[in-house]
Amino acid sequence: MNRYVTAILIALSTTGTAQTLQPAPKLVVNITIDQLRTDYIEAFAPLYGPDGFKKLLEGGRIYEGASYSFTPIDRASAIASIYTGTTPYYNNIVGTLWLDRNTLRPVYCVDDAKTGSSPAQLSTSTIGDELKVATNGAAIVYALAPSRDAAVLAAGHAADGAVWIDDKQGVLTTSRYYKDKARKWLDAYNSVYSQRTTDEGSKNLAIALAAQNCITENAMGRDEVTDLLAITLSAKGRNATNWQTDMESVYRRLDKLIADLIGGIERKVGKDNVLFMVTSTGYTDEEIVDYSKYNIPTGTFYINRTANLLNMFLGAIYGQGKYVETCFHNEIYLSHKLFEQKRMGLSEVLGRCQEFLIQNSGVRDVYTSDRLLTGNNDIQKIRLGHHPAISGDIIVEVAPGWQLYNEDNQEKYTSRASFVPFPIIFYGAGTKAERIHTPVVVDRIAPTIAKSIRIRAPNACKAEPLF
Repeated sequence: MNRYVTAILIALSTTGTAQTLQPAPKLVVNITIDQLRTDYIEAFAPLYGPDGFKKLLEGGRIYEGASYSFTPIDRASAIASIYTGTTPYYNNIVGTLWLDRNTLRPVYCVDDAKTGSSPAQLSTSTIGDELKVATNGAAIVYALAPSRDAAVLAAGHAADGAVWIDDKQGVLTTSRYYKDKARKWLDAYNSVYSQRTTDEGSKNLAIALAAQNCITENAMGRDEVTDLLAITLSAKGRNATNWQTDMESVYRRLDKLIADLIGGIERKVGKDNVLFMVTSTGYTDEEIVDYSKYNIPTGTFYINRTANLLNMFLGAIYGQGKYVETCFHNEIYLSHKLFEQKRMGLSEVLGRCQEFLIQNSGVRDVYTSDRLLTGNNDIQKIRLGHHPAISGDIIVEVAPGWQLYNEDNQEKYTSRASFVPFPIIFYGAGTKAERIHTPVVVDRIAPTIAKSIRIRAPNACKAEPLF
């Protein structure tokens, strides 16, 4: 009997030893590269040095088939999804801009009347927030990005600071929302590195330099409490005529920058003490193309004119009134107050709107708020990218190749159902090199990091860890 007791004690002792030999990383560095594409990474692979993309691809755990579980995607909604582990349906960030139903004016996702910029519109916790909660505020959390929305959303509500590049002055800045300590560090940094940034390459360099300085000056990764640094870079080109040469330059500069960034952080913190995560925002800015020049089916769908016609159509049925308040992007907003006054059922009105809109040239499909809430899995991605409180009542899907044009605000874009391939890469802190071909969604990044640093996942995250 004693032999069995001894065996159990040895097993427990071995398990305990194994756990002590695999401590949580002292620093997690999330690197999100806006508009990064796998096909471009591979196309320019022969031109890379040994310590950038090659180092990640050879030594990292790579999920080749990454995607977002919602649509449409832009920089703000992508960043919010990565750090909250959920979709706009829950985290509220449907895009960089949306329409305020009360004022009918565009709202920038991180605008704050009191502090200038804050994550107040982000309605769920982030991985950085949960890290702060788990460590009783002891963890250090910073986010740096070329753009204000990416920095603030990646930082979350409880971060020590979010830093971005001021569009007008071209220097690093922050918001009154964050602690005095963060602003003092940034002021000291700007007094030494006051270079102005003008293009994507110089912005990337400025963020990478500031990120390394942030680690040093804030003593990140120095103790047993895990810290988090969120970095956003850009792989956006100039839409030059010779796009191949343009993108080659972008990816070669990124490769050098990543090599310097990872190498510098590893020297400061130790390779075994830092976990890197690299991924993409999963979309690309599409250049407007004149398809008619090449006899490819195309046309222009004027959403503002269509909205006016829809209002006339509803007026003919229900009596005169302003039933359609406005349109924004490819969404139409109806007057809920008018429906209440006239005691009209919204579901019936939405059904009639759908019947009217689907008959218009260039319209591929029409999604009403009712349809999204009760629809099947075939429209799940559109539903998860929609938020009932701030999104429009009707989403108009324009046929591929057609251009949607709003004459009121001069917004135009060409519909293109393009697939953007990108990876999720984990590197460092004992992560074993492996390539996984199974498709995965970005929602799973946050719970994976949470598991690796032994904290709870963000409060709206339902996804499972990747490993």
